[in-house]
Amino acid sequence: MSTVKEQQPAAASGPVLARALTTPLLYFFILGDVLGAGVYVLVGQIAADAGGAVWAPLLVALVLALLTASSYAELATKYPRAGGASHYATRAFGPFAGFVVGFCMLAAGVVSVAALARGFGGDYLSAFVTLPVALVAVVFLVLLALVNARGVKESTRANVVATVIEVGGLVLIVALGAWLLLRGDGDPGRLTRLGTPEKGAATAVLSGSVLAYYSFVGFETSVNVAEETRDPRRSYPRALFGALATAGAVYVLVGIVASAAVPTGRLAASSGPLLEVVKAAGGVPVRLFSAVALVAVANGALLTGIMSSRLAFGMARDGLLPSALTKVLPGRRTPWAAIVATTAPALLLALTGSVAALASTLVLLLLVVFLVVNAAVLVLRRDPGEGDHFRTPTALPVLGALSCVALATQIEAEVWLRGLAVLAVAVVLAGVAAVRRSRAAGTTAPDPARGAGPGGASVS
Repeated sequence: MSTVKEQQPAAASGPVLARALTTPLLYFFILGDVLGAGVYVLVGQIAADAGGAVWAPLLVALVLALLTASSYAELATKYPRAGGASHYATRAFGPFAGFVVGFCMLAAGVVSVAALARGFGGDYLSAFVTLPVALVAVVFLVLLALVNARGVKESTRANVVATVIEVGGLVLIVALGAWLLLRGDGDPGRLTRLGTPEKGAATAVLSGSVLAYYSFVGFETSVNVAEETRDPRRSYPRALFGALATAGAVYVLVGIVASAAVPTGRLAASSGPLLEVVKAAGGVPVRLFSAVALVAVANGALLTGIMSSRLAFGMARDGLLPSALTKVLPGRRTPWAAIVATTAPALLLALTGSVAALASTLVLLLLVVFLVVNAAVLVLRRDPGEGDHFRTPTALPVLGALSCVALATQIEAEVWLRGLAVLAVAVVLAGVAAVRRSRAAGTTAPDPARGAGPGGASVS
């Protein structure tokens, strides 16, 4: 791998972001994003689908996530630019596809941040103080934007602390579950019970893997800070695969102890399944674990907010969004305009409470993005890229694409309707963007290989 410490972005034109992330900071960025709030609620839902063998869907989901992660590793080291999946789709299939993919990512990110903001003001906070959810959401999102604007280095340092707390909370669950089993409580036999009365073993694993897959997403957001990473061609694969392996080990252990310690029905019925382990084991205050959950929610929102703003910045620089979004703070070199533009709709969604209508479409939207990314790897093999970079075996992106299709078949019809509505909006807006590019460029079409609009920067 290349050993150049301060490699420049793929395109020298337009604003660039400060390179401040080391391999450890990037590792904690990815780990913190993957080990988000989802793990604190998903174990029970997976148990409802898969039965007592919660670990099986978690393990399958890890393998499937690694397939797509290998595609991201190749593309992020080949094209270390903000914009991520949108940038890769633009290079491979043109700006229309780049816009659709970027819009899906932005929609997922903004809705996720809004949902987490409302979640922060919900039951976990109520363990300490009761405040209006709307007020908490507004203050939460404003503070989030300020931390984001201060700088990616400061944001990721805060993430390191938060990630340590999150992991500590999950390690506590593993320890409490192990202690509960050692003292003779619980039932390890539940770990081999796969399936439910309504579903056979194979169907249970696949449907459970859809939920479990959601608990691993988050790694894709890290490509949007590749441009702010020192020597991304060396650091990114190490941080990505190391973080996913760590998250996978933690998840499987949590799934094992939770299922063995708590009856499956009780686990499936609880909105706070890991809290059931705490209650069963005893000795740990409920407020302590609620505080850990709040840290997890806040950290997930911070990292998703960073992703959304960097994605909007990258799309604007590629000519897919207005050029005003490429504005950065002179000293901090952070994309303040993109931060404002992504925080505003998150505020609106959090205040109107319409997040629930779109939240269940997040997995479907991300599967669309992952399908395009896996295909883009194969298409872009004709481009040698910028020097040495990570190269994944050809079979992995093929299997990654097939896994996206397989998981999509397990998503309910009503979720498909909502997802298709979002995709329809993306297609319409992509058409509008194409008309604007055509008018701005006259008769000159943009070159998809450059991944940029006319002038190599953006369309006003």
